[in-house]
Amino acid sequence: MASKNVFFQFVLLSICLVMTNSAEFKYPAVFNFGDSNSDTGDLAAGLGFQVAPPNGQDYFKIPSGRFCDGRLTVDFLMDAMDLPFLNAYLDSVGLPNFRKGCNFAAAAATILPASSSSLCPFSFGVQVSQFFRFKARALELIAKGRKFDKYVPDENIFEKGLYMFDIGQNDLAGAFYSKTLDQILASIPTILLELEKGIKNLYDQGARYFWIHNTGPLGCLPQNIAKFGTDASKLDELGCVSSHNQAAKTFNLQLHALCTKLQGQYPDSNVTYVDIFSIKSNLIANFSRYGFEQPIMACCGFGGPPLNYDSRLSCGETKTFNGTTITAQACNDSSDYISWDGIHYTETANQYVASQILTGKYSDPPFSDKMPFLLKLKF
Repeated sequence: MASKNVFFQFVLLSICLVMTNSAEFKYPAVFNFGDSNSDTGDLAAGLGFQVAPPNGQDYFKIPSGRFCDGRLTVDFLMDAMDLPFLNAYLDSVGLPNFRKGCNFAAAAATILPASSSSLCPFSFGVQVSQFFRFKARALELIAKGRKFDKYVPDENIFEKGLYMFDIGQNDLAGAFYSKTLDQILASIPTILLELEKGIKNLYDQGARYFWIHNTGPLGCLPQNIAKFGTDASKLDELGCVSSHNQAAKTFNLQLHALCTKLQGQYPDSNVTYVDIFSIKSNLIANFSRYGFEQPIMACCGFGGPPLNYDSRLSCGETKTFNGTTITAQACNDSSDYISWDGIHYTETANQYVASQILTGKYSDPPFSDKMPFLLKLKF
């Protein structure tokens, strides 16, 4: 536990130190769009529910609106950029400050518009609309006087800010409950058309710096293995559901092509594609090398090995079945696990993911002079 945490902290500290000396690092704020991989409290605030303990136990010490034992990958990225954690757009309690950006990501969000059966109404198009309202309101406040400067971004910050995206996982994973693999693969262009439309709308509003994460190995999540991996012939060499990972790979291939297309269409922008799939797949395949003991099994769940996941119980939840009360509890040391609750990663796994993103070697194009601090790192 200690050795891997020290290593990841050293990586991130090195990044921060080099960044401090980089005069050309020009991201004064971050505007994030996504799902639960980067939701810092939006869905909980928007739907009016409490994320239950033991979520948040390891860093915040209390639930923070994140579906994790601590920090998310986006939190570590903000740290590395010497920026504060992003406040959720819909969370108005606690005097949130949006001077350095805003987080529109909401757990269970999809790229495609939400339907009546969706778990989350804040799909990507809604998040983009929320951003437009946020920007318009911020500029209204700035126009009223300088007293609002320390709370909201000014127009210059909107133009120079980084626009981050981590969404698409739920479009694919959710589709497997009602569609065949071939149908899902055929739907990917439609999904990405919706993403392209949102990004173009942001560009038209002045956004120029885009950082786009692809989707991770969905087939390696305990939730999907429990539902779709009961037949061993459907699993790959890592014990992951092959069909889900095939869908993710196809989605990522087309997303990469979209990023290349957008960069060609908008030569005055910077579009960075980040290969999260490779980072997470490498972590799962070589978990012991990075100090983890459990590559697949959830830390917080119910049922014990091999998955410790029960779809009837979310992390921290207590229910009674056939007269017996059971609780989905956390393991003794979450840093030994990659999976927190069968769907989301632990803080330690998120820290690893962030450390790899910030090497620059999983990005296309490789980090340029717009992020010179990354080129100076040696791993």
